[in-house]
Amino acid sequence: MSEKILMALSGGVDSSLAAALLTQSGHELIGVTMRICADNRDVVGNNTRHGCYGVGKDRDIDDARCVARYLGMPFHVIDVRREYESEVLERVISGYSHGRTLNPCVYCNQHIKFGALVKAAGKAGLQFTRIATGHYARVEFDAAHGRYLLKKGMDARKDQAYFLSFLDQGQLRRALFPLGSYSKLQVRRMAADIGLPIADKQESQDFVSGGYRSLLTDAVRLGPVVDRQGRQIGRHSGIEHYTIGQHKGLIICSQERWYVVKILPEINTIVAGRETDLYQRELRVCYLNWSAIESLSGATRVDIKIRSKAEPAVAVIEPLGAGVRVVFDIPQKSITPGQVAVFYQGDVVLGAGIIDCGFDLA
Repeated sequence: MSEKILMALSGGVDSSLAAALLTQSGHELIGVTMRICADNRDVVGNNTRHGCYGVGKDRDIDDARCVARYLGMPFHVIDVRREYESEVLERVISGYSHGRTLNPCVYCNQHIKFGALVKAAGKAGLQFTRIATGHYARVEFDAAHGRYLLKKGMDARKDQAYFLSFLDQGQLRRALFPLGSYSKLQVRRMAADIGLPIADKQESQDFVSGGYRSLLTDAVRLGPVVDRQGRQIGRHSGIEHYTIGQHKGLIICSQERWYVVKILPEINTIVAGRETDLYQRELRVCYLNWSAIESLSGATRVDIKIRSKAEPAVAVIEPLGAGVRVVFDIPQKSITPGQVAVFYQGDVVLGAGIIDCGFDLA
């Protein structure tokens, strides 16, 4: 059945091919692109690495407009700069300054693409029933439990369900992911066959053009690096420049290899250890969003990804106050506060939450 669909165009190959597939299926599309930053004279970054935010966004908007024209759909640029700054940029920057490594794409999808963008499009008078993107993921309705299920994309190498794991039931109900059953190679080939004007465009490589450090203040807040016994062994150049598992950037006069194993923002201190110190068996997850279930009622065996590029690890999760306790079968390396932990059962996203800290809170 034909629907009116809000098509979120990024100016890249994936969303463009998703739009082409929906058009071929007879749907009526309204193309929209988010403006999340100012023009190229004012934004951060450089031209060496194209990111989602920063240098190159004007070109992306032009590419999206070109694709919309090619496919014969109306096109609108929706300004969500204020919302993006508060919900993504400020959140991520604050996270780094407090020793947390946040994933900006998760917050962008939850609050901006499926939040502020949809709300602003409605306020602008655009009429639509669904919103489509170029994500490699799938949504299915589970009639037995009355819930919308978020599922992995069929191409394991490109699956993006992780980044969508904080969408709520209302957002999943309206979400449409036409590329969920395709591989990246197939998408590239189809885009070329259709003759899309951006068929050979390269993908964005970073959150911010030039890397996230472009967003950080230039002020240097030096502090101590201590070993696990609390003895000072070096200096750091500001905790916002470090993440768990990092080796580079630690100013330590030693032939041994040291890694960041803990960040203590309250005393501006980094704890360093050996590589073996990076492994943990347990962790705590909070700020939960359940997709396939209403809530967690008891101990459940799942696969977990503790970062977007990590391999899923087998673990048992169980309720712990307002959060979840996670116990892995095999200890995991570089568990990082602030990152998103996503729970899977097969190809279904059970739920997700934010890694709070090591379960050992001493």
